[in-house]
Amino acid sequence: MSTKQDFMSEKNTRTESDDNDSHALRVQNLSKIYDTSAGRVTALDKVSFTIKKGEFVSIVGPSGSGKSTILNMVGALDRPTNGKIYIDDIDIFALNDSEIATLRNKRIGFIFQSFNLINRTTVLKNVKLPATIAGMPSDVADFRALKIMQALGIDDKKDQKPVNLSGGQQQRVAIARSLINNPSIVLADEPTGNLDTKTGNDVFAMLKNLSHKFKRTIIMVTHNPELSESTDRSIFLRDGRIEKDVYN
Repeated sequence: MSTKQDFMSEKNTRTESDDNDSHALRVQNLSKIYDTSAGRVTALDKVSFTIKKGEFVSIVGPSGSGKSTILNMVGALDRPTNGKIYIDDIDIFALNDSEIATLRNKRIGFIFQSFNLINRTTVLKNVKLPATIAGMPSDVADFRALKIMQALGIDDKKDQKPVNLSGGQQQRVAIARSLINNPSIVLADEPTGNLDTKTGNDVFAMLKNLSHKFKRTIIMVTHNPELSESTDRSIFLRDGRIEKDVYN
């Protein structure tokens, strides 16, 4: 039991003496404009918010409201037209492409609705992949991966292929993979969307536990109002702007 807690409660060594230091994420005047055949489309319009370390925040809104656009930019997968994003007080888009790729790998964990696992290889290798990319020695990556998998109850699946697991087990593999590099932020894009209600609730409870007990910062896009009301805070988007920002 102590091994689970020792790993999952790892924290960055920085203190919270500075106001900014308690922030995992700061988004300032973020805008994204796309040029399309039908004309210019404003996906985000001067969006600003701050998320504290350890907060579990849901991003909610109808299709086309800007949820995925925000997630893509916070995940450093797309650049804004205007505005800034700070992760651990680093202005991420002031970095070059190579530096952004390194930051994305080491400071951001991703959980996708469709799991995005590699079915031709084992669960263990899937979980290790971000660590391997980061250059972590294989024996260290094995040790960390197995500790996380044990904490999530899937260590007995390490030699299986993801395709042979249930949806809930595959999502646990995706959660384990998102944690392997001890990221500052975990981004979850509709993490329960492909799961039945019970399994989805189990996965959500796991994410909530990661945030509340182990102080992980989680940003979750969801269409599910019951889940959003169970996070610490909900940011509602409409037409690329924040409609309301409420603590639950």
